Amino acid sequence: MKTLAPQSPVETLYRAGRKTFIERVPDGGARLDALFHTAPALGELAVGVVYGYLHERPGLDPRLQEAAIFAAIVAAGMVGPPLSVHFKTSLAQGLPPGELTELLLVASAFTGFPRAVATAEQLNLLFTAANLPSPPPPPPRAVALAFCDSVRRGQPSFPVDAQARKLLRKPHKLSLHATAADRVLVESYIGQETTPRGTLLVRVAGADVVQVRAYLPTPN
Repeated sequence: MKTLAPQSPVETLYRAGRKTFIERVPDGGARLDALFHTAPALGELAVGVVYGYLHERPGLDPRLQEAAIFAAIVAAGMVGPPLSVHFKTSLAQGLPPGELTELLLVASAFTGFPRAVATAEQLNLLFTAANLPSPPPPPPRAVALAFCDSVRRGQPSFPVDAQARKLLRKPHKLSLHATAADRVLVESYIGQETTPRGTLLVRVAGADVVQVRAYLPTPN
């Protein structure tokens, strides 16, 4: 009986990482093969570490992880393949274009304007290639925050029911968290409470709110 030689740890990670990359990037396999044609061992190591190991760690959700990677790319001035690749993977993980430009703006204050401007120039090309509007719509959190303010002023930009109005009215404190390119969770607190009185799911499309749904805790 023929026994198979065990895979090396790097090869195992590479196989997992390549699968992840292909799932997230159109023509990902062909892109990896072309990028690492001359140095396949480098491809195995890089793809295995980034997409086989780091992407499987549970400490950060995929959106936050991609945001950290994008900011690091801006800080390092990597406007070549790392930027174009993680532009695609960021979108695939639910970072809308508006969040990417916000990350660029924040990173510019720490990494310097020359690198940020070089990144902006490349983003122009990437937006065009992806048929994305430029400049992009506001990030979903900004859209949801403006919506909450409109409800508090008594002039909601989107019709809401009584439960939603109650959760959004003052003196309720609001905590907003974007969870995808089109969704924001809004938690409503009173005073120093650590348990929200309720949560709203706000769906956005571009610069508009298109759905609001309130969720209240179930009584014990």
